[in-house]
Amino acid sequence: MTPLQQYVAEEIATDHVDGLLTRREALRRLALLGLGGGAAAALIAACGGRQTPRPSGSSGTSGAAPPGMDKALPTEPISWPGPRGQLLGAWAQAHNARRGVLVVHENKGLNDWVRSVAGRFAGAGYSALAIDLLSEEGGTGHFADPAQATAALSAAKPDRFIADLNSGINELQMRVPGRKIAVVGFCFGGGLVWQLLASGAPELSAAVPFYGPLPDNPDFAGSDRAAVLALYGALDTRVTRSAAAAKAALERAGLVNDIVIEPNADHAFFNDTGPRYNAAAADDAWGRVLEWFGRYLA
Repeated sequence: MTPLQQYVAEEIATDHVDGLLTRREALRRLALLGLGGGAAAALIAACGGRQTPRPSGSSGTSGAAPPGMDKALPTEPISWPGPRGQLLGAWAQAHNARRGVLVVHENKGLNDWVRSVAGRFAGAGYSALAIDLLSEEGGTGHFADPAQATAALSAAKPDRFIADLNSGINELQMRVPGRKIAVVGFCFGGGLVWQLLASGAPELSAAVPFYGPLPDNPDFAGSDRAAVLALYGALDTRVTRSAAAAKAALERAGLVNDIVIEPNADHAFFNDTGPRYNAAAADDAWGRVLEWFGRYLA
């Protein structure tokens, strides 16, 4: 199992431990990743043994619209030639765009929530491209079962994603010529932001990984122009425990950076369609991202 598959498998097991998936559904999803019954049961037991108890009332909605939604602009489907065929995405054109933002989805693919994030960035003045990393499989919409989309993502090689992300950056540069470029990723996509930085991404002026897994022994020296704002949830110990290593790697590379751990927030706290959404943490994170872009995409 690759590190990417291991991360996705642990996420499924953790969802079961936290009561978000039945055991039967968790085992079904793990089977789609290639885990047999015994291995899946052992993984669930291991994740259960290292979970931090969640305080009651630690997350939830405020009843208000998600941050930035009040000014969100519509997206439109686009495609462009990628390194292995046509790439698909959702494009949100800002009025008098300040800069461009590449949005990298969670392990569910390019869905309506991700499109809404691109629209929110456009509403804030940043033209945004949400890339579909399942383009080679016909696009996220090709999968009726979101679990199968997740399995397809976990089966792909990370270097394919890096090539696609670089193609997305190039497309952004064509659509927002002469402007600085940033990348934002969530969960699985946050991990890909870290991998993109480790691969060398000199075109990026800013990068924001939301609760993304850190690659082993990362070297970010090839992305020396990128100012990195990393956002974590305090309850998300599985991912947040790598924050210190991320900080050290960024410092070694001499990158401007800030590591923010939102209190009482869990994994995927920014996703208002999910059960771990935390309105207070999402509002704070959105404000921090816009302030970061205002400073480093200027």
